[in-house]
Amino acid sequence: MTRLAGRLYGALIIAAAAALSFSLLVYVLYAINLLGFPYDYDQGEGFEVHDSVLFSRLQLPYRDTEAYPFYASNYPPLFHLMAAPFARLFGPAYWYGRLLGFLGSLAAAAAIAAAVYQEGGRRKSIAALSGLAFLSSNFVYHIGPLFRQHMMMVTFEVLAIVVLSRAFPQRDRRGIALALLLLICAGYTKQLAAISALAAIAWMLLRGPRRALRWTVAFGLAGGAIFAALDLASGGQWWVQAIVANVNDFHRDQAVGLFVLWFKLHGFLLIPACLLLVYETYCDRLSVYSLWFAAAALLGGIASGAWGAGDSYFITSVAALCILSGLLFSRVLGGDLPLPRRLQFLRRSSLCAAGIALIPLLYLGYARATLKMPTDGHFSSIARALGLEANIRGNFYDSASFLVGGYARIGYFLNDDDRRAGEQIVALINETEGPVLSEEAGFTMAAGRDVVTNPTQLRNLDLAGRFAGDQLIAMIEAQEFGLVIFRALFYPPTVLEAIDRFYRHRKTIHMNGFDYLILYPRATDAD
Repeated sequence: MTRLAGRLYGALIIAAAAALSFSLLVYVLYAINLLGFPYDYDQGEGFEVHDSVLFSRLQLPYRDTEAYPFYASNYPPLFHLMAAPFARLFGPAYWYGRLLGFLGSLAAAAAIAAAVYQEGGRRKSIAALSGLAFLSSNFVYHIGPLFRQHMMMVTFEVLAIVVLSRAFPQRDRRGIALALLLLICAGYTKQLAAISALAAIAWMLLRGPRRALRWTVAFGLAGGAIFAALDLASGGQWWVQAIVANVNDFHRDQAVGLFVLWFKLHGFLLIPACLLLVYETYCDRLSVYSLWFAAAALLGGIASGAWGAGDSYFITSVAALCILSGLLFSRVLGGDLPLPRRLQFLRRSSLCAAGIALIPLLYLGYARATLKMPTDGHFSSIARALGLEANIRGNFYDSASFLVGGYARIGYFLNDDDRRAGEQIVALINETEGPVLSEEAGFTMAAGRDVVTNPTQLRNLDLAGRFAGDQLIAMIEAQEFGLVIFRALFYPPTVLEAIDRFYRHRKTIHMNGFDYLILYPRATDAD
């Protein structure tokens, strides 16, 4: 590398680092903004808070939904167990779960950077850019600082695969055991981690079939024992609520749209990742990262088309492509990419020279492709300089916008109007007597009322033919609920029909970009 080329490369790397660091700054400010908001930002967060509260009381959230309060969770317990000590100390709140998710995303990014550094020739700049690229993804940005279990699942997956990549070839029993334990942790954080577990087992079978079979049996026995214990402790409700109720209808257009968006946002690094996968397939030994990437991208992408799924189902593949692209770039720059005979005309020095010019530009292109930021306040001058106009809620720019079904309608910052709107809904609850039927649990928890039902869970059980709802419908017909609060009409059709007959819409309160419909019993119409 000539002195001029070295200076040019260094300047471009600094520019790429600055661009991705700006994305990190926006991400940190977004997380701080959410930490202080006491209500649901993403629909369903409140039910995860409630799960954590139940675990803090040594109660399982896997329950019979035919009896009051008709509530059950469909998620595995680990993330809520991690939040349970905070729930015990501070009561129901959103900040600690959001903080756990945010810190989990930082841990995943650090593991990505460490993997690229250790296995890519110890190039600090490429390792750092690989970790920053993960945090710059719009998909990671959306889910990272939420009280949702998905980001923690990805964190466990990344840690497991990074540990396994070095431990299995070295016959490091402790390392292999740790990696498989982390995969179990991922699976009992969210069921989608089964894809990463299958990829890890398949890779071990390719590298050492006999050893892999022994470890797979131990892995299966450990995971199965936990499964059986949960099912026994819940009286069979674990199987019904976490397995049966997780089979949703599939929307092909949503999956296709999200695949296209995934490529649009991550293409600058996705193509290099695919190139390394092809290279390993035909010219080298297949790494666990390549097999993991292929499985996560294909199976996770297909799963994103399920009702209730979305862009978060691609986050595992984003982690894998950040590692693969970082490894490819490191090996190109280090001249450590042996070529087959038919490609010997491509000299390593030529590849290195091309990499010096191209690699920083790819990271810069990726930073622009994944750009999202407020367009008002302190960011207004930056937005004008970049020629950006708000395309989300009037004061936020998202390079992906919301044009694809399943892409989360979140990401913008909340303000005092959102907080006041939530307080208004809580005040309405406090003015009524009796239980409240709300599609978001945050309002009822803030008012000290029971959390009644999880609407998406009832919907899924209804689709599976496992929900009758006789007692719930009887309470609706008797108008025992002081209020009904809608946001997305997720309840089963029979429940919605009963509410329509016996409750009337009187108020609409706008919060967090959504209209919350407040319904009162028809018996109070005269009031």
